[in-house]
Amino acid sequence: MSSMESFYVLALVTGLVTSLHCIGMCGPIAIALPIGKKTWIQKVFGTLTYNIGRTLTYAIIGAIFGLLGQGIQMAGFQQWASIIIGALMILTVIFPSLFKDKRKIESFLFGYTGKLIGKFRKLFTNGSIPSLFLIGLLNGLLPCGPVYVAVAGALNTGSMVSGIIFMILFGLGTVPIMFAIPMLGNIIGAKIRKKFQWVLTVFIILLGALFIMRGLNLGIMYVSPKSKMLKPHIMKKHENCCSGKVDTLELKQLNKK
Repeated sequence: MSSMESFYVLALVTGLVTSLHCIGMCGPIAIALPIGKKTWIQKVFGTLTYNIGRTLTYAIIGAIFGLLGQGIQMAGFQQWASIIIGALMILTVIFPSLFKDKRKIESFLFGYTGKLIGKFRKLFTNGSIPSLFLIGLLNGLLPCGPVYVAVAGALNTGSMVSGIIFMILFGLGTVPIMFAIPMLGNIIGAKIRKKFQWVLTVFIILLGALFIMRGLNLGIMYVSPKSKMLKPHIMKKHENCCSGKVDTLELKQLNKK
């Protein structure tokens, strides 16, 4: 298994572990899905359609932040970005008071998204497959802590394609819980979710530590592999010599020096 493949496994695990937290934000929408009077097969297909829409939105977000990460990597700041992201993830759970203004941002985003969903209330009345798909698309835009964690992972992949794959796998990891809610109702109460809150806290700390280790370029297989990025100063020097045309083979030889 390569380091990127292990990173993809991490995306799936992130979705599975953090999906309990998603119940509070996405649960009411999932329960409100207009599938109550449908047959069991229709409920299954409708719920899957809803989750496909939600995962597609995550994929689009992954493309945006993966591309941003690619730009950061080309600029030679990927390692620093990974260290900073990891440190912020740990600080947000250890010292939440330092990020108290984050609530204002989330309130603004939630209000905006709530108004957006309010304009599509008709989607919750007809129960058609296109409506369930659109509800899922909108649901993917809701501000959510686990999604922020996944976005950090997509950014850290340093590639648009890898960012898409990372967010899709994260979305798939959340599907078991988000599939069960509209099918069975809110079977997990607030007290149970609070008991599992420490799991999410520990997981985010470990994930932040992993990001820091990846940024430190320690040469540890799967955890902190040696970066194979082209040194920025070599790239710049060679581009100047060749008037913007880059010889790939020569660049690899230069980078080995």
